[in-house]
Formats: sequence, structure tokens, C-alpha cells
Amino acid sequence: MKKVAFCTLGCKVNQYESQAMGELFTAAGYTVVPYESEADVYIINTCSVTSLADRKSRQMIRRAKKQNPDAYVVVTGCFAQTAPEKVSEIEGVNLVVGTSGRNKIVELVEQAENARIAVEDIMQAHEFEPLSVSGYSEHTRAFIKAQEGCSQFCSYCIIPYARGPVRSRPQVEIIEEANRLAAHGYEEIVLVGIHIASYGRDLKEDTSLQTLITEIEKIDGIRRIRLSSIEPMHLNEAFIETVKNSKKLCRHFHISLQSGCDATLRRMNRKYTSADYARIAAGLRSAFEDVAITTDVMVGFPGETEKEFNASLEFVKDMQFAEAHVFAYSVRGGTPAQKMPNQVAPEVKHTRSARMIEVSAQSQKAFLKRFVGRTLEVLFEQPVSGKDNVYEGKTDNYITVLAETDTSVANQFHMVEIQRVEGMQLYGRIVR
Repeated sequence: MKKVAFCTLGCKVNQYESQAMGELFTAAGYTVVPYESEADVYIINTCSVTSLADRKSRQMIRRAKKQNPDAYVVVTGCFAQTAPEKVSEIEGVNLVVGTSGRNKIVELVEQAENARIAVEDIMQAHEFEPLSVSGYSEHTRAFIKAQEGCSQFCSYCIIPYARGPVRSRPQVEIIEEANRLAAHGYEEIVLVGIHIASYGRDLKEDTSLQTLITEIEKIDGIRRIRLSSIEPMHLNEAFIETVKNSKKLCRHFHISLQSGCDATLRRMNRKYTSADYARIAAGLRSAFEDVAITTDVMVGFPGETEKEFNASLEFVKDMQFAEAHVFAYSVRGGTPAQKMPNQVAPEVKHTRSARMIEVSAQSQKAFLKRFVGRTLEVLFEQPVSGKDNVYEGKTDNYITVLAETDTSVANQFHMVEIQRVEGMQLYGRIVR
């Protein structure tokens, strides 16, 4: 039997797609092996959200050829879609597939030609590509891809050019997959997409993200429904009102902010103001007790003055996020921001990142402290590396909890009495 190995970089959508491609190879008689081992075929599913992601993709491509010089190397994903010629020129690459056509990946590989580019014009894609999964060998929770593409065109972002316009998966297919995963024992489902809040807007059927959540909630065996990153402008009052009484929707919303300064948001082509964002957060906090609102914050966007940065810093401080991913602006070729004047110096970005990280860490610590002395339900995932008899898991509002146990509790729900904050995690003891 031939062996195939996957390296998946980037987002949860890529993780889903790699799993789906792996199942196609398995059905064709291949054995899926770890990427660090010798394989006949290597699939590198790339990310291109930052220049660092591009560099990481190149490194993993070269690693494949070192592991087996005779291997057939396939590069797919966002980097492959946006720079197919560059990718094809990397030594050892046999096949370049973008962000469509992955449902034919086995057929393309078995044609076994060299230096082929099979990248389609993603901007002409109007149908959701049929990919599905039946299970995950190494995950406690199961991802379901519900949506593809983005039509927002933020001035710094390459993703709309890598993923194409919004395409939603038919609701009936999502429900079928959710039922299948529940039958395999998965109790937490994560709905993922490039712009998940746009789900259903392109379909003729009368559906939406909140309708989809309501239908999945009816499935026996599923105890949690989690959402991947979601854009703020679609979390309106109607959405919150529909889902606020859900018994299964996780109280965790990762809502990308990018900046707390309105002038910066306008240059970014973000379609909301800081006041809009604050109103959405207030609505969620009113509807869901102990809701975790996490976010992404960019510093050093072209033209960001010290005054604008300070406005963003104060907004983040006021919002008291449960967690914030802080990163410096990275130039992406082919985006409007690349040509903007007043690019911020690297040393200024570094200083601003450090200040923003410090503020976000303080609010994260404060959020965690409120749970000390309380008992929370935790879905345990795996043992903690380097700590004997300690397992880690997640609450429904996505807090990492550690607890000692003499027996394996992986893939199990347990109630945990929280004793203390340890780093950016909670530590407790399992109770009945």
C-alpha cells in the first residue's frame, strides 16, 4: 500500500480539508502516515495569511523532499492559489493545486506527471466544493466546513483572492455530516468557514447561520456546538435573539476586531466602527452569562499614528477580552495596503505589539480569576506533556483547564472544581 502524509498549516478550514483529502486517499487504498515519516506522497496544505505563513509553507515543502527524495510532492491551499508559479518553481514540487479541485486530488496525483499546475480561477467559483469527513483520529471535537470564500476585501487581506466569493454548503449536507459524526461519538461540533457569518446568503433555500445552529441542536449525541472566527457586522440583534436560549451553543465568540481606532478601521476597509463592535459585545454579554469574547488585534497598519494606536489600545483595555491574538501588520503582495503610504517601521510595530499584548494579558488574567472556586464542565482532550497524571481540556467558553487524574479522561466530560489560575490556564480537581 502506498503511503500519504499531510502537513496542514493555518486555519481550521485547512484542517477540515486535509482530513477530507486524507479520507479520499484512504478510500483509494493509501495509508495515511505522520508527516515526519517516509511517504510516497506528501500533501502540504498551505496558508498565506502572512508572509511568515508563506515562508513556513516553503520550509515544509523542502522538508518533504529531504524525507524521501523520490516522493511525489503536492502543494495545495491558499499559498498555492495566490502564487502557483512561485510554488511550482520550488525544487521538488510535482503538483500545485489551489483552493478548489481537492475532491479530485487522488486522480490528479495518480496521473503522476511532473511540474503540473492545476489551479483554477477561484474568482469564478460559485458552488461549494463537495468535500466531507466521517471522523477525526486525533481530535476530541469534530470540524464541519459549512462555508467557503469571502467577499469583504479588507485592504490588508489576501484571503478573498485565495478563496474566492462566498459559497455555502447545502444545509441538508451539513446536517447529514453532523449526524454521522455524532454516531461516531463526537459530542462537540465546530462549524468552520472562511466567513462563517455569511452562511446561507448565497443559497436559494431560506437558511442562515442561526437556522443551521438551531437544526444541529436537534441532533442527539451532540452536546456542544462551537463557532470558528466570526465577523462582527453579522452578529446583530436578530442573531443574538435567535441563539441566546440555545442549550448547546458554546459561550465563546471569536470576533475579529483588528483595530479599536475608527480611522484605522476605515483604511482597513472594515465595515464597522468601534462603537458597533462594543454594542455587539454588550449584546452577547447580556445574552450569555460568562461569555468569552476573544479577538484578533493588528498593530502597525500603514498610517497608524501614535494617537491612533493609543485609541486602539484604550479600546482593547475597555473591552476586557477573554483573550486577544496580537500581531503586527505584514505586507501582503496584491493587496491595497501594500501600496499605502506611511508604512510603519518594524521597531515601532514591535514596541506597539508588546504594549498591546501586556494589556490583553491583564484582561485575560482577570477573566480567568472570576472562575476560581466555581465548578465547570470540561471536555478533556489529552495528557499534558511533561506533567504526570495531568490532563487538559476546554470549557464551553474555551478556557483551558488542567486537572490531575489517575486514569485517562481523554474525550470525556467531567465537572472540575477550579482551585487556581496557573499561567493563562485554570487548575482544578475532578469532582463527580
